[in-house]
Amino acid sequence: MDEMRAQYEAYPYPERDPEDERRRLITGSPSWPQEMDHWLWGGARDWSRPLRVLVAGGGTGDGLIQLAQAMTSAGRPYEITYVDLSAAARAVAEARAQVRGLGGIRFETGSLLEVGSLGAFDYIDCCGVLHHLPDPQAGFDALAGALAPGGGLGCMVYAPLGRAGVYALQEAFRTLFNELDPKQKLAAAKSVFQTVPAGHPFKRNPHLVDHEASDAGFYDLLLHSSDRAFSITDLMAALAAAGLELAGVPEPALYDPARLLPESVALPEGLSEDQAMAVAENLRGTMKTHIVYAVSRGATVKPPMGKPHAIPHLKGVDPRRLAQAVAQKGAVTLTAGGAKETMALPKPAAPLIATVDGRTDLAAIRTRAGLDPIAFAALWGPVERALCGFGQMHYSTFFKGA
Repeated sequence: MDEMRAQYEAYPYPERDPEDERRRLITGSPSWPQEMDHWLWGGARDWSRPLRVLVAGGGTGDGLIQLAQAMTSAGRPYEITYVDLSAAARAVAEARAQVRGLGGIRFETGSLLEVGSLGAFDYIDCCGVLHHLPDPQAGFDALAGALAPGGGLGCMVYAPLGRAGVYALQEAFRTLFNELDPKQKLAAAKSVFQTVPAGHPFKRNPHLVDHEASDAGFYDLLLHSSDRAFSITDLMAALAAAGLELAGVPEPALYDPARLLPESVALPEGLSEDQAMAVAENLRGTMKTHIVYAVSRGATVKPPMGKPHAIPHLKGVDPRRLAQAVAQKGAVTLTAGGAKETMALPKPAAPLIATVDGRTDLAAIRTRAGLDPIAFAALWGPVERALCGFGQMHYSTFFKGA
């Protein structure tokens, strides 16, 4: 842990300039409130209740800032506790929050393994941390123990196939430069990296870019002292061992092997969800992370797909532009995990898409369109499968009553 702390004191990760908060908000999964609601609380959380959040291993603050800003902008109450091993990373996160004028955040320097002493939380964000622990299972167990009843976890860990070449270089650099301090190690490794043959699996891997973005990115990717990848099977096993279960993934289409098979090939009968997801991971071969939402065993609440009371939200998409595209082409091209897929959608569904505003439920959308339940379901079903499957639409009460 001392070597890891030294790394992040020298190179807080990811590299961020707090002044950039004046011009942009970095967003992603997990920890977008509507997405959290969709997967963890059946799209029906009472957002008038304060959300108690733990950002465990928060680094320079991407997840922290995204969630705090979203809650602040919507006028929703929250209490966030941020914890990280690195004082330097914490300083960057604090500065970013200060630039944005975000309150309601308690900053702590410490270990993820000791979060049980900080209280019980409705939501825990833990991204890019568990795979760096000497004993990752101890981290999963600690987070599970910090969940309040009905709480949920948003987690990201590295995946092996999309990181082809990383671990060979890590091992070589570890052997060559183990005795150097972080700055010497970085300089030496960057010099050697230039001589690595073009045919090396790392240099042939188009999915890895952190080493080109910054010194912190290079160090975290290729010089980390403790780094292991989880297949989706490994991740499901770690969750289960901690008393947790999968609630959902932000882009479920990525884990659907049927999308990768020709019509002549069917999935075997009796294939479990875990097995199907593993088949998809192995067929794609490009996943470099797994992002999941998890809850305590037996506490999963399914998203309210197609339910009259469900309130749809579009993420990063203008409803009118999307509706216009559907009306013109009868199809939409969606991207998840770098994979693009064009999906046919009924042109008459365009007016329904145009009315999605994050405040109107499906019953009201149907009534305004003058459709009976059967006709509405025929139009909305394909929209829901496509957009929810690629993480572009979620059901949530986030703005209800706001």
